[in-house]
Amino acid sequence: MTHTQTIGWIGLGKMGLPIATRLAAAGHEVAGFDRDQQRIAEASAGGVAPAATLADAAGRDIVFTSLPDDKVLAAVALSGGLFDAMREGAILVETSTVSPTISAEVARLAAEHKVAYLRAPVSGNAAIAHTGNLTCFVSGPLAAFDAFRPIAQDFTRAQKYLGEGEEARFAKLAVNLMIAVSAAMMGESIVLARKGNLAWQDILDVLTNSAVGSPMVHYKAKSLETRDFSPTFSCRQMAKDLDLIIGAGQAAEMALPLASLTRETYGALIGRGEGEADFISTVRLAEWLAGLGEPDLDTKEGRIE
Repeated sequence: MTHTQTIGWIGLGKMGLPIATRLAAAGHEVAGFDRDQQRIAEASAGGVAPAATLADAAGRDIVFTSLPDDKVLAAVALSGGLFDAMREGAILVETSTVSPTISAEVARLAAEHKVAYLRAPVSGNAAIAHTGNLTCFVSGPLAAFDAFRPIAQDFTRAQKYLGEGEEARFAKLAVNLMIAVSAAMMGESIVLARKGNLAWQDILDVLTNSAVGSPMVHYKAKSLETRDFSPTFSCRQMAKDLDLIIGAGQAAEMALPLASLTRETYGALIGRGEGEADFISTVRLAEWLAGLGEPDLDTKEGRIE
């Protein structure tokens, strides 16, 4: 694979826009399409050639899609004419977090059109997408992965090939389940410590410097120092992913009690008007349930507000 291969990018949203512009900056010839003309203009400013139509973007050697959910993927790939516009022998790289069920339908249609289909959901968030520090899990034809990997290295720090089928979809859902449950636990842990009169910064120091100090805990503790709940990944997005996780579990005939309970947590946050807040707003929900207000961020004396 060389940079002479043309790339079509469909979906210039929170993740798609920074990845597409990063690929353009790396020297790839990228044509981008989105229903939002403002997004196309922003991509154009970043070196991505505007595609006039979805079909224009789809008529390339490698076509990426970055879409919000199953419904939009179905509209684009199953009924939107994506495969009719793609070249025989081209590669479709689908980077979204979607269900294994819809992904299998896309795979079936791709095979009918002799298109190599890679499931390549990315792990990370929009805040780091422009840095190249995302990771991706990939499944599909191995030869297509070998062709895709040099391009993937221009926007991800790690690429893990998992198999020929829907393995990458299950990998992404498994990771997001761990993140969601960890956020819920973090919220309750912080509030328990507040009830014990620990100062706010002391609580965060305890969590980050203990056996539970995972990369996610470190990352979220940093924003919690100033109570910054601006979204890197929203409560509503997490609820959507938990719905996918629970659906996949039901299809696999397994129980997911922690996923189901955590979904209720995010449902409560959405009901309280925090759907667009960051997913670590589990802290605020736990505080509300415990009858606590805002902590004092400036004092080292622990107190209950």
